[in-house]
Amino acid sequence: MSTHSTGPTGRRDQRGPRTVPPQRSRRQQHRPPRPHQWFAERLLAVLSGQRPVHWMLGHTIGDAYDQLAELAPSSPLGTGRGSRPVLRHCRGAQPASGVVEAFASITAGDRVRAMAFRLEQGPDQRWRCAAVELGGERLTAAGPAAR
Repeated sequence: MSTHSTGPTGRRDQRGPRTVPPQRSRRQQHRPPRPHQWFAERLLAVLSGQRPVHWMLGHTIGDAYDQLAELAPSSPLGTGRGSRPVLRHCRGAQPASGVVEAFASITAGDRVRAMAFRLEQGPDQRWRCAAVELGGERLTAAGPAAR
């Protein structure tokens, strides 16, 4: 046996130990966002005044874009205290093929708001927002729905 060997006793090849890449947990693996998560971030950015409403062009159908265009200048999710709104949770359900109904909770400072929206998948397989509600009040061009 040689005294210059760097491997274990009895090992005849000259390769050193291999490095093994660290294992990632399931949470750390990169997954693309689901459509409702992606739309929740976009809607939050528009309704908080961080992005212009035309950022949603092509991502809405029906009256949804007109509703957003009417509401965006008032920034209903913006805060007067300067804290930026953050998406806390977003969950979605698929009641029918090509439809996702989602809800999200949004935090800004010590205030929590709820947002619900509906996505519909078109013949081109793209998802588009069809309706938006905040805190139980449907967003319409005429203002919050009368109770």
